[in-house]
Amino acid sequence: MKQFVAIRGLRRMEYDVRQEFEQETSPCALRVGLCHLLAYFQSSTSSEARYFALFVPLMNCLRLVIHGFSLATDEGLIKSVTREGKPEELLRGPLFYVLVLIACTLVFWRESPVGIISVAMMCGGDGMADIIGRRFGSMKLPYNQEKSWIGSVSMFTCGFVISIGMLQYYSALGYLQLDWSSAVPGVALIALTATVMESLPITNVVDDNISVPLVSMIAAYLSFGQ
Repeated sequence: MKQFVAIRGLRRMEYDVRQEFEQETSPCALRVGLCHLLAYFQSSTSSEARYFALFVPLMNCLRLVIHGFSLATDEGLIKSVTREGKPEELLRGPLFYVLVLIACTLVFWRESPVGIISVAMMCGGDGMADIIGRRFGSMKLPYNQEKSWIGSVSMFTCGFVISIGMLQYYSALGYLQLDWSSAVPGVALIALTATVMESLPITNVVDDNISVPLVSMIAAYLSFGQ
């Protein structure tokens, strides 16, 4: 019964987040919502919580594949998560995004700061960088005119704050034991590394939804070793 209620609640939250997302001009506005939904199920003590946490990204993955290959049409979805309004765009950045969520949930789950920080940097850091950078990013970076100073500052700040918040959350639940005197500067270094990676003019080579979490994972593993 609890699982049934949880699934109904998840569907309602997904609908609410999508409705809000489709009113946004940025294709990254849903990231914070998905991050929240992932954390919602990770707080469960059930041994099956890992698989409940996969529900949203798996459903979104399936939806992106179906509409990316034009097997079905959803103009609202295409408009809300693509930049040029082309269905095939769904098979790039948006699909990479949900695949990273799935990988972090399966591989790292909630006992590893590596997965937690990687998700936080991708969802919160990179997501907010896109939203704020698009709206207020008039001052561009000298080495990348597609990125702005305020976007990079937002990514570092939001990624750092959300990472620390999630680490404290799971520490309070007993899943993590951290030395905060070294954890805080370690997260700051990870956030800085991910921010620099996101700012580089390499989007034609590798998508941010791959490069940012990958660099975050490497930096977090070197900092925390787990």
